[in-house]
Amino acid sequence: MNATERIKAFRSYLGSQGLKLTTQRDAIAKVLFTSEGEHLSLPELLERAQKIRSGIGYATVYRTMRLLVDGGFASEHQFGDGQTRYEPADDTKHHDHLICVRCGKVVEFEDPVIEARQDAIAAQNGFEVVAHRLEIYVRCLQGCEDKDNPA
Repeated sequence: MNATERIKAFRSYLGSQGLKLTTQRDAIAKVLFTSEGEHLSLPELLERAQKIRSGIGYATVYRTMRLLVDGGFASEHQFGDGQTRYEPADDTKHHDHLICVRCGKVVEFEDPVIEARQDAIAAQNGFEVVAHRLEIYVRCLQGCEDKDNPA
């Protein structure tokens, strides 16, 4: 689903929940849905949304992100930096994450061998995988953006 389709689905979801589509909610959803490959914190979402619609507050971003997560439109992540980060949810394309412990850089990756191995381990133990999240904490070997803490 592209950003336009996701925004349309979110608008429909709000209506089905008896909630109003406000210009603030719409701006926040647009920021999230156009941030493919990024993992945005609440302050980052706020800053970008304010460029679209001035007057948006932190509480509005927080509440809208709760709606997006609860409705299945966004995924929440804790990458160990004390910030909750968000990305658009995508039920059709699973990916895992590499997270640099120094600079916080996040790289998404897909690996069918890892996916198959997880399924095999679950089956060997009498389970079926219904969902999972793999986060590998790493250190950049080149070009780490943490200038205060060199490699």
